[in-house]
Amino acid sequence: MSDLVVTRWGARFMGRAFACAIGRGGITDAKREGDGATPRGTHRIAGLLYRPDRVAASQLPDWAQAFGPSDLWSDDPRDPDYNQMVRAPHAFSHERLMRADPLYDVILLTDWNWPEAIPGRGSAIFLHSWRRPRHPTAGCVAFARRDLLWIANRITPQTRLVVK
Repeated sequence: MSDLVVTRWGARFMGRAFACAIGRGGITDAKREGDGATPRGTHRIAGLLYRPDRVAASQLPDWAQAFGPSDLWSDDPRDPDYNQMVRAPHAFSHERLMRADPLYDVILLTDWNWPEAIPGRGSAIFLHSWRRPRHPTAGCVAFARRDLLWIANRITPQTRLVVK
């Protein structure tokens, strides 16, 4: 089994080292919604989403799923669908997956606080493209786009994300 191991200094996967960015709040054992921290622990990769107008399906494994303009991610602890993909219109606070910037063009979903979310324990902990090298995230793990695509194409159902 090949784990994707992330520390504050970078990531390792399948014998390669990658620069990455973590949450502006560092790595935490006590993740809370809005704290900007990346949750420490061993997580499963739960899915792969992509934006089909910017990324060709042929660049990704066949289990990747396209998302569209109505797809959102709930980040409101009051929402019964907290930390789930939802569709617009949506009355609760949410993140739009189709962003103007390229950060969410490819998203590896993690099982942090999912599928049975505990309200307030954190949502939308994704692996995605970074804004610029090592620029902190809101709690996700971010990579250069080429590295994210390389990783996405080598993830298996047994791959774990280990945040130390």
